Amino acid sequence: MNKYSLKDVANQVRRDIVRMVHAVQSGHPGGSLGCADFLTALYFEKMNHNTNFSMDGIGEDLFFLSNGHISPLLYSCLARAGYFPSSELSTFRKINSRLQGHPTTHDGLPGVRMASGSLGQGLSVAAGAALAKKLNNDNGIVYSLHGDGELDEGQNWEAILFAAHKKVDNLIATIDFNGQQIDGSTNNVMGLGNLKSKFEAFDWLVTEMDGNDMDDVIRGIDNAKSLLGQGKPVVIIMKTIMGKGIDFMEGTHEWHGIAPNDEQLKRALDQLPETLGDY
Repeated sequence: MNKYSLKDVANQVRRDIVRMVHAVQSGHPGGSLGCADFLTALYFEKMNHNTNFSMDGIGEDLFFLSNGHISPLLYSCLARAGYFPSSELSTFRKINSRLQGHPTTHDGLPGVRMASGSLGQGLSVAAGAALAKKLNNDNGIVYSLHGDGELDEGQNWEAILFAAHKKVDNLIATIDFNGQQIDGSTNNVMGLGNLKSKFEAFDWLVTEMDGNDMDDVIRGIDNAKSLLGQGKPVVIIMKTIMGKGIDFMEGTHEWHGIAPNDEQLKRALDQLPETLGDY
């Protein structure tokens, strides 16, 4: 799939996100929209994965969503990639649905390997999975996605230290660096300072990219992959705009966890061309 069709998929994914959240008046559109280009690039071009899903993931790349509140994005990408019918997206956050507000594993939703309701745990799981692949001589890559506000959780830094100590060099962690979290800007809540220097001090290889430019996303993932196998884990600091693609949602924490009303949904969909067909 070339970069132009990837952009088409990302547009449809964004339509899915706002429609899902609007339908139940619950969910997290802001971060989901901001990361849509990245996850589209992973699932539709860069990641070696199998829609005939098994939890062990032997011989394939794995993805772990740590900032689980952006579940609408994950569900849309999984459905559009063929893990389950896109019609199931209409059950988002409804009683007895497999598509809950945060991903869970007990209902066996294909593509979901960890529950991620509590922030800060995903890197621990990803590092463990990557280490297991190394021990089993499995050449698969482990990818993970984390919010910048999520780095306030101390468990992240234990995992960052662990991955470097164990030389987990088949791991690519990506930080959604949008500068926003639920209570305001990350600088006001708990400033992260020079994130690149922090990861380098923990002995990681660091690269950066514009997460809302599909060309740069492709370049950034390729660059990160080229750094693997050097005895160090790799992190991508991915600059994004919360709410990207919908002008009245962009760049503010206010759309972290609220749903658009009917009029706002129409305005949003008018800005996002339908490409793959709505569910």
